[in-house]
Amino acid sequence: MSASRYVSRVVLAGALAWCSGAFGGFDHKVPFDESGIWDRDVQKGVQYTTVAVILGSALWEGGQTQLGRTSWQAVDSTIIGAVTSEAAKRIFSRARPSQTDDPGKWFEGSGNESFPSGEVTLVSAAVAPFVFEYAKESPWVWALELLPLYDSVARVKSQAHWQTDVIAGWALGTAAGYVAHAHGPFILQLLPHELVVGIHQQW
Repeated sequence: MSASRYVSRVVLAGALAWCSGAFGGFDHKVPFDESGIWDRDVQKGVQYTTVAVILGSALWEGGQTQLGRTSWQAVDSTIIGAVTSEAAKRIFSRARPSQTDDPGKWFEGSGNESFPSGEVTLVSAAVAPFVFEYAKESPWVWALELLPLYDSVARVKSQAHWQTDVIAGWALGTAAGYVAHAHGPFILQLLPHELVVGIHQQW
């Protein structure tokens, strides 16, 4: 499957999920559960570790290797996803499951930031460039999508998001990854030569 077809299907899935949530009762509150692997500290650990790994890889490799370029694309992607999801949260101002039993509460104003899930957006944006880059030669890279899947389930169990919030976040992060992979890396062009080459080359 080509990258463009893959991202279009993910975005379409997000749109369909939103429609089903709006009209078919797809969204519902699940029992609160932050035990075991769903613990909030584990959720944060997945998020922080993901960001640390892509940033560390980008700085270490620079932009002159395949891994380095892809890592910098992932840095771009996470920034694009974070900015876009934050803007969407403010625009849609949807109430979280922890705030209401009604998933139809949109445009509720400040303090309502359920749609889309920023964390799922970030994690999916971080892994998407690697999937686009390596999927053909190394199909195992699809396993990286388990990270946003885990985060999606965890955020719903924490009653922080509705089901359509996490699906939309996954779609948004994947779209950000597609843009960064197709046209980036952007940030790398603004950095000094030492970082373009990579830290390991300086040793």
